[in-house]
Amino acid sequence: MTATDFALKYNIDTPLAKGIRQVGIGKHGSKSLSAELVEECLAELHRGAASHLQKGIFFGALMMKGPTEAELKLEEYIGKHAFSNPVFFLNRLCPDLPPQLFPIGVKLLNGHSLQVSEAHQLGDFLFTSDCCETFKGMAVSILRVRYETNDEYEGLYDAVKTTFTPGFQRHVKTKFPIVQLAEPFDGVEHSYMITPLLAYFFQERNYNAVTALGRSSGPKYGLNSHDLYLYMGSWLLADNHELLEMNPTYGWVLDQKLLSPALDGWVERRRTAVKRPFLATLEKVLNPCGARILVTSVFHITYQMKMAELALMAGFDGVMVLKRGLEGSLAPATSKANGLLCAVRNANGHLFFTHLEHDFPMFAQFRTEADDVVANPTAEVNATLIRKYLHNGRTDYHDFDNRVNYAKTLYMRGLDWIENQIGY
Repeated sequence: MTATDFALKYNIDTPLAKGIRQVGIGKHGSKSLSAELVEECLAELHRGAASHLQKGIFFGALMMKGPTEAELKLEEYIGKHAFSNPVFFLNRLCPDLPPQLFPIGVKLLNGHSLQVSEAHQLGDFLFTSDCCETFKGMAVSILRVRYETNDEYEGLYDAVKTTFTPGFQRHVKTKFPIVQLAEPFDGVEHSYMITPLLAYFFQERNYNAVTALGRSSGPKYGLNSHDLYLYMGSWLLADNHELLEMNPTYGWVLDQKLLSPALDGWVERRRTAVKRPFLATLEKVLNPCGARILVTSVFHITYQMKMAELALMAGFDGVMVLKRGLEGSLAPATSKANGLLCAVRNANGHLFFTHLEHDFPMFAQFRTEADDVVANPTAEVNATLIRKYLHNGRTDYHDFDNRVNYAKTLYMRGLDWIENQIGY
């Protein structure tokens, strides 16, 4: 599929999509629409060309940003004074919304946070109902723009758990504790991934490694961990009881499609959504295997502690969160400021944490002036590098070897700290 075909299929180059890119950034980044773009969006809406999902995403983000004088013209599509009357707005925009969801919709439009039970109810609707795509788009857009609370994440998390396939509904007691690795499912475009080697390193420390992955929902559509593990012929975990068998070399692979078809069903919606909804965060902390430790990453430093809090909410005893990995992955940069947040839950359920920073003396040997930029990385070349490193302890590619050695030192030091805290 060409880039043009892709844009046409997912409506990501329309006036409404352009509008979402401006008003759907977040609390501190959203921009106002020009008068010209307002007219273009209105024309798309009036001729019925807009997808229901994008329509909801657009208006949800606009309401959270707050319409400007020029943007008030968009009321022509819904009704006069609709932007100042959430009840009227919701009735007109989402006429097919089930009555039990109406109070939640009004609460979201008023900018209020949801309680755990309300977020769970919303999640049940998002993952099990086929009606009212406009409301689904509006709800996930509002949550994204104003940022989700921990209570909302908890309720949505509980809703996702009910969609797990039977093989993941019960945990098993494995000989070794489980460590779960999870990085952004949209992968990389200019670097190589090292995740299978990280899984191998953890298994050398007497852990069962599980890597959570799935199809890319964007905005990147190059190489991701799903492509890499499938190319390497990795066994996909279909039931927690398989964890009782001998570990594969690069650990177990937890494919989102096998875990929850309902969650995987959102991939197509997310490609249309333009901006990432809450799922990009939530899918990384799902803990269907009963893992004790989560190893994950964030691109935005402000989300590092949030990820740690969500991991403990999901039942992990310890968590390592890499900041500023290459393209947000678990591969640390060697030339830029980065670091690892390590956190545990103490006996009282409180968060206890430490930071391992790139400028610590123990990491000095790995620093470089620049990180290599790889043109069009492929699963084939990436897999070859991983196998060479595993068999020989090195490859012919210094940048890759140096990064793997840095990552091993960084994560194993983080594991030492976590084990000391929780007594492994």
